[in-house]
Amino acid sequence: MAKLRDLLRELDYELITAKGDVIEDPALQSRLLDREIAAIVNDSRKLSKGCLFFCIEGANRDGHAFAAQAAESGAAAIVVRKTPDLTSLPAQQAQDPDNMPALVRVADTRRAMALIAAAYYGHPASEMKVIGVTGTKGKTTTTYMVKSILERAGLKVGLIGTIEIQYGDKRIPAANTTPESMVLQETFRAMADEGVQAVVMEVSSQALMLHRTDGILFDIGIFTNLSPDHIGPNEHTDFEDYLRCKSLLFKQCRVGIVNGDDPYKDRILEGSTCQVETYGLGEDNDLRARNVELVDTPGELGVRFDVEGLVNMKAHVPAPGAFSVYNALCAIAVCHHFDVPADKIAEALSGVHVKGRIEMVKVSDDFTLMIDYAHNAVALESLLTTLREYESGRLVCLFGCGGNRARSRRFEMGEVSGRLSDLTIITSDNPRFEEPLDIIEDIVTGISGTGGEYVRIPDRKEAIAYAIHNGQPGDIIVLAGKGHEDYQEIKGHKYPMDERVLIREILEEDSRAADGAKD
Repeated sequence: MAKLRDLLRELDYELITAKGDVIEDPALQSRLLDREIAAIVNDSRKLSKGCLFFCIEGANRDGHAFAAQAAESGAAAIVVRKTPDLTSLPAQQAQDPDNMPALVRVADTRRAMALIAAAYYGHPASEMKVIGVTGTKGKTTTTYMVKSILERAGLKVGLIGTIEIQYGDKRIPAANTTPESMVLQETFRAMADEGVQAVVMEVSSQALMLHRTDGILFDIGIFTNLSPDHIGPNEHTDFEDYLRCKSLLFKQCRVGIVNGDDPYKDRILEGSTCQVETYGLGEDNDLRARNVELVDTPGELGVRFDVEGLVNMKAHVPAPGAFSVYNALCAIAVCHHFDVPADKIAEALSGVHVKGRIEMVKVSDDFTLMIDYAHNAVALESLLTTLREYESGRLVCLFGCGGNRARSRRFEMGEVSGRLSDLTIITSDNPRFEEPLDIIEDIVTGISGTGGEYVRIPDRKEAIAYAIHNGQPGDIIVLAGKGHEDYQEIKGHKYPMDERVLIREILEEDSRAADGAKD
């Protein structure tokens, strides 16, 4: 329970009547602000007596439409941006503010929700070291690297990201890369109560745009890199808006650690209020990688390199390419602020594995198979270009595209795979409400201009079996697009489908078939 006045301390607000008039009577204001809040909710299905209800304006519905329902449910307060329609309430009730929920008008209900949630849960972020990671690529891998290193140093660490929320022995599948502010603050409270000392979290551009992290002063803010993404309906209007939202993190952190080689670094830091450190391959970075060499051994494509600057050490990461070097440098730069010894950092980095991020799956001694989340043209090109550096056999790329999303993504991914792969296996991803074969034909359109070799196999398990059964010595086979996901979305339903399970089933079926042939 908390008094309404205490939850509103950090906000500019007005108390209004049902008609939208500002309440000027100090005695009435005081009575309303002294109300006890039993819960905070933004879902009309969770309304309860004594709750505070946020009217959130979303892409598909406006929470203001549920204000009357909140009043009827006995809500103690309702946070609004505009005067809600309360005409369905009895006139006698609507005309008496003492018998109504306290109507709190603010400029932005999403921002208000974040600040009120932080206050309601006792500002738990201030009880831990909070590290926020933003950027187009590398957020997930970097958070896991940081978590692994800090845990190796003996800290209790929480993680919030695209794959899961993790602390103690709890692993909660993620609904969003960055949870809604109420969920985020409730999670912080649970983490702090369990003794978590540091939290490393992905901070998406959507989260920054929608004020989900407002009210948090990050101890460290991280920028990995920037390229066009999440631009379209219900996302960002254009690249400029995407960049602007990413930059907001550096107005709410103490220390900013940024990729000094990224061409958008300076624009990301425009108006920043934090101390800045840089990492990268360039000479002018505060933390630098030198003598990068590729590691290509059975079951591993990785990198070794020397680290100079703020930390001096040798590093080995069991993941390929330059982006693995950047992710590792970023994690090293963060853990330098926790005084983690270089040997602990090196030990942790050499054992880091992230589900669905260049995840090696052993199926043969002759070729390499990996699972990766690359689900757009930028990510796929980065991955395939990196793998091309390893002078192995063929590069085989298996992927599909999601339905009810921009068709341009299909053409672009098809073009990238056709240009960079020796063989593309086109299959189904999450067709949603579209026909898989229609999506596949769009991908073929993208490939056709490249002259790249391809096969169509709509069933994903059959496609993976084809890739395994036709693997040649030295091949690198990439299963792209699903990554950590363990479902396939078809016609409004999510069906279990984990590529690791499919691979295991294929190998077991092969083994049974071989045993049967011997008999």
